[in-house]
Amino acid sequence: MADLRIDLAGIKSPNPFWLASAPPTNSGYQVQRAFEAGWGGAVWKTLGEPILNVSSRFAAVNFNGQRVAGFNNIELITDRSLEVNLQEILETKKRFPNHAIIASLMVEPNQEKWHEIVKKVEAVGVDGLELNFGCPHGMAERGMGAASGQVPELVERQTYWVKEVARTPVIVKLTPNITDITMTAEAAVRGGADAVSMINTINSLAGVDLDSWNTVPHVAGKGAHGGYSGPAVKPIALNMVAECARNPLVKVPISGIGGISNWQDAAEFLLMGATGVQICTAAMHHGFSIVEDMIDGLNNYLDEKGIASVMDLVGQSVHRYSNWGDLDLNYNIVAKINNDVCINCNKCHIACEDTAHQCIDLYTESGRPMLKVREVDCVGCNLCAIVCPVEGAISMVEKMSTIPPMTWNERQSLIGNFRR
Repeated sequence: MADLRIDLAGIKSPNPFWLASAPPTNSGYQVQRAFEAGWGGAVWKTLGEPILNVSSRFAAVNFNGQRVAGFNNIELITDRSLEVNLQEILETKKRFPNHAIIASLMVEPNQEKWHEIVKKVEAVGVDGLELNFGCPHGMAERGMGAASGQVPELVERQTYWVKEVARTPVIVKLTPNITDITMTAEAAVRGGADAVSMINTINSLAGVDLDSWNTVPHVAGKGAHGGYSGPAVKPIALNMVAECARNPLVKVPISGIGGISNWQDAAEFLLMGATGVQICTAAMHHGFSIVEDMIDGLNNYLDEKGIASVMDLVGQSVHRYSNWGDLDLNYNIVAKINNDVCINCNKCHIACEDTAHQCIDLYTESGRPMLKVREVDCVGCNLCAIVCPVEGAISMVEKMSTIPPMTWNERQSLIGNFRR
């Protein structure tokens, strides 16, 4: 059995699965239940000046029969007093000394306020701090959360203020609602961050009720943008983790967040540079017990790969992630259709004919309908394999080339040299 213990910037936990700062970590009762279920750590729901929440707060986007493909919330940070939260953190840490408890913090951009809350929180024995510069709604309108997280100078300055007094590792949580997340990640590092976490939720409106014309959710007939999470955001989050992991100016550990629903998702984030992962929506959808399958699945995967420690998985795919201009223009793959497996739904032909490169032919052989790819016209776009409902009916196969590899950047360099 593999060693699932992680060390993220000095924060140790028995496995890489943490609950993200959100409704599941709102109280000591919940966090203790989570630890009993097997979670390795928890980022406590964001602490600060208690706020007033509204009702209703949540909405889901269902897609093609799948419940909660995406999740929208307009809930704010904790609505409980700092003193109550700190007492419960203290009690939880005493019961579970080997599990990671990270305090998520949010206050206005003021040095004294940051110093004050950091000292109070560290006094109850947290393992680390996470600065919430990502919340996109409500708090941002008050100059906190994403309002700070979208300004690199504010990220750097506030991180520095926290590091002036912090005795535990400081994680900076970044907003995805920005053109280039590496800019704020670099700012956090300049400010002294020990790690970064990403992504927080994405600005969103879940929908509009076509009967009432109210937004979903709505509060007495009015709506506001919220934060989007769940499986739908995973590709966005994975890209942002990868971009930071390959950035030479962001050489700190990453806590990966965004759409992680199972051990496979977690493994992808680890491969792309995350030291550990944080999960919220999947736990809200299925409960704390989902961590059992995550632990078992990751353990089995590591054993099958002959990997002794989960830490050895971290970042193994980062070097494979590059810019488009560095991809080989002369690499080719083509689609192959296995007519013995094909059920003749013709989705591949329709998709190719209507929206791709018109390279799949329909024909009849011994009275049986058949499909064949004209390889000379196939560009290897993958669309036919993507829409095919039958596993193994279409495979993408490398077409050997006699032309040496060449990237767009190499091509442009040669053209420039020739013109000179």
